[in-house]
Amino acid sequence: MSSLLLDVSGIDTFYGRSQVLFGMELRVNAGEVVTLMGRNGMGKTTTIRSIMGLTPAATGSIRFRDAEIRGLAAYRVAKLGVGLVPEGRQIFPNLSVRENLVATAANRRGETGDNGWTYERVVKLFPRLAERAGNMGNQLSGGEQQMLAVGRALMTNPHLLILDEATEGLAPLIRQEIWNCLEQLKQAGQSILIVDKNVDALTKLADRHYVIEKGRVVWQGNSAELAGSADIQHRYLGV
Repeated sequence: MSSLLLDVSGIDTFYGRSQVLFGMELRVNAGEVVTLMGRNGMGKTTTIRSIMGLTPAATGSIRFRDAEIRGLAAYRVAKLGVGLVPEGRQIFPNLSVRENLVATAANRRGETGDNGWTYERVVKLFPRLAERAGNMGNQLSGGEQQMLAVGRALMTNPHLLILDEATEGLAPLIRQEIWNCLEQLKQAGQSILIVDKNVDALTKLADRHYVIEKGRVVWQGNSAELAGSADIQHRYLGV
């Protein structure tokens, strides 16, 4: 039986007086890949920001590894082992690829086993980063920047990796490379929460899915159920 890693329960989140999340709920078990899907503006990124403490939830509970994290500062959430690949990547433009990776390194090997993430292991996963090691962040293509953002999050040796818009705006070949790498991470036992729009890729990769509309979960289920629910895909995802 998988152990519960992240438990988001009944959170309401606001921007000023405007409420975006209404009793939002989701769970991620250890070693599981879970997706959060929905049309633009439905609250996916706000859910991620609430988990990370970047846009704090006003009510409800966010538990990570059996500890309440709602109300914690974002850096404390990160230190507990939540690695974020943010929408827009947000890599350091004036640091080299190597410096971007080393800047976030955290040794959690005592917690995550001996096979922790190092610079050498990240560039083995993304050989293109090894080729570009001396280039500045702003000299990379969009796909290379996304690889760097994923690698930077892995360098924190996270218990949970969160990707917000994992492949948005990437060329098809680069997109497939990202999916392949995420499959490798899954096989290695990495827990992952993904926001993306590519239903076909997500149903092949992920274990379970949450679909949200207007800040609420309107459907949840496994990949076989989502793949077989043309009505759900059409109504809530525009597929």
